[in-house]
Amino acid sequence: MRDLFSEATVIIERDYSYPLEVPTVAAEIATSRRQLQRAFAEAGTSFTAYLTEVRLQKAAELLQESGMSVYGIARTVGYRQHSQFAKMFRRRFGTTPTRFRARL
Repeated sequence: MRDLFSEATVIIERDYSYPLEVPTVAAEIATSRRQLQRAFAEAGTSFTAYLTEVRLQKAAELLQESGMSVYGIARTVGYRQHSQFAKMFRRRFGTTPTRFRARL
């Protein structure tokens, strides 16, 4: 199970900006959707939670290091809707992406 989790996290960290789903990643590492979900559960998280965390961490890095617009960053890290990105970012970091950048 650890190997499945490790292989999946490599794919997520490589392809986080694309629409990723459990069946797609499971097929890429030649396992079943259910087995992959179990591997994430054993690691104490879920596929979606891990993907979201990777995307938000990358967004935080981009907010600190680049002059890209918040909208551009949202698109870059895989969010199609800016409002969904802002909501998730605020939930994770306790502030909006714009305020996060202003605090730096």
